[in-house]
Amino acid sequence: MYIAGQTPKSLAAISNLRNICAGDFAEKYNSQVIDLLKNPALARDHQILAIPTLVRSLPVPICNIIGDLSDTERVVVGLDIRRAATKKPSARAHHA
Repeated sequence: MYIAGQTPKSLAAISNLRNICAGDFAEKYNSQVIDLLKNPALARDHQILAIPTLVRSLPVPICNIIGDLSDTERVVVGLDIRRAATKKPSARAHHA
């Protein structure tokens, strides 16, 4: 996640990313927050044109999502994150 300082939009994006990553997914995900105010050269080096921007680097292809990530379902679909298989409720036997 690329941000530029502690703006409301950046803070919302970080919070939404944490909530998304805390979900019940088949894989575990690692995230890193990069503040471009502290290292502005990374914006050019990593071709970041807007902030906040979430970059999924693996698996390829690389995927960028711009914004505060408030539409979590759209983010999950856009990143192609697979949810963990849900367990079916057990069938209960009825006795007469």
